[in-house]
Amino acid sequence: MLLGGSLILFGGFFVLLFLGVPLGVALGLAGATVIALAGHGIMAVPTDVWTGIAKYPLLALPVFVLAGMVFERSGVALRLVQFAAALVGDRRGGLGLVAILVCMVLGGISGSGPADAAAVATVLMPSMIKQGYPRAFSASLIAAAGSTAILIPPSIAFIVYAVLVPGVSVPALFVGGLIPGILAGLSLMIPTLWFAHRHGFGLDVAEERPPLWQTFKEAIWGLLAPVIILGGLRSGAFTPTEAAVVAVFYGLFVGTFIYRTLTIRGVYDVLVESAEISAVVMIIIALATIFAHSGNTLGAFDAFAQSLIAFTASPVVMLLMINVILLIAGMLLDAVSIFLVFLPILLPIVRSFGWDLVWFGIMMTMNLAIGQFTPPMAVNLMVTCKIAGVSMEATVPWVIWMVFAMFGALALVTLFPEIALFLPRILGDL
Repeated sequence: MLLGGSLILFGGFFVLLFLGVPLGVALGLAGATVIALAGHGIMAVPTDVWTGIAKYPLLALPVFVLAGMVFERSGVALRLVQFAAALVGDRRGGLGLVAILVCMVLGGISGSGPADAAAVATVLMPSMIKQGYPRAFSASLIAAAGSTAILIPPSIAFIVYAVLVPGVSVPALFVGGLIPGILAGLSLMIPTLWFAHRHGFGLDVAEERPPLWQTFKEAIWGLLAPVIILGGLRSGAFTPTEAAVVAVFYGLFVGTFIYRTLTIRGVYDVLVESAEISAVVMIIIALATIFAHSGNTLGAFDAFAQSLIAFTASPVVMLLMINVILLIAGMLLDAVSIFLVFLPILLPIVRSFGWDLVWFGIMMTMNLAIGQFTPPMAVNLMVTCKIAGVSMEATVPWVIWMVFAMFGALALVTLFPEIALFLPRILGDL
């Protein structure tokens, strides 16, 4: 029954994906088929759907999606770009560094890589093209920098991970992801500066450098958003879900009364679009719970994990295998889907080796961040390529160097877990 059920579960899932069935539907159908054939009662399916989403931490997910879209539409990205440009100054590769810095700051507000990349690309792409940056390079860089959004808190990926892994707190993940997120951003600056000096990007500066103090005063409202969110979490003033609500109302206040860029129609459009995005994510999570229930009932996940453990007793080899699997998966699926599909398999391995669950979650998320800008299914790269007007194939010679750079940051976090754990340990979250 184990072998036959596992073949139906995994085989059916991948066949449905190959046929073009939406991911959530493929997960739900494969899981429901196994439950029905195993005679466990088809009424377990609606119960699984409900229990999959009836979790308090998941309330933060749609609200953070809304917060990210509010800040994206309120003009915060433009002010942050102007301030970063004034801070970096006129130098080779300056606008590339500005793109990375702004993506990192916006990541501390939205928690979404595609939203981050879209906001920065829309504002910066014309200036980068004017200064001689190739469109394909600009699309590659902003897509890679946007991926830091799921590492720098608040992160939607960390919220999903905490919901799926018992005993892991969202604040611990948020604090632990801060240094790896900054490290990932810094790693991208190396190829950016190298290409800029080698090819002369940004030499002909046509625009006057904006005044630092003036741009700082304009950008301060955006810069304060991560401080309010993380400061409130650290002080205990509010939970992650409440922090998301505070971020939404703060963004609405800034966009409506400070920058005066949000109209009633604009707020309505933001509410509709964020609701659609959140609904898609929630449906995938709900249907994936059916898949997880059927796999656990069969014992398929444990059997797969035990076969991997039997393959090697070396933690280094096992980590290498896991990283390769996740990197490949990250090229094909989005972060939430990978958590839902792979965590039931990987958690028994993590516990058998005695690895810290917070560190593993951060390492796993770094893999998924790399996948967001690695072809063929790179969601961030799809967004920036559309804005830049180039094909994804044209970005490969550039984006591969961004992948290598962030892989170096991933290797450091993998080999030295304290990079991710020392802040949570100091602050008492571990």
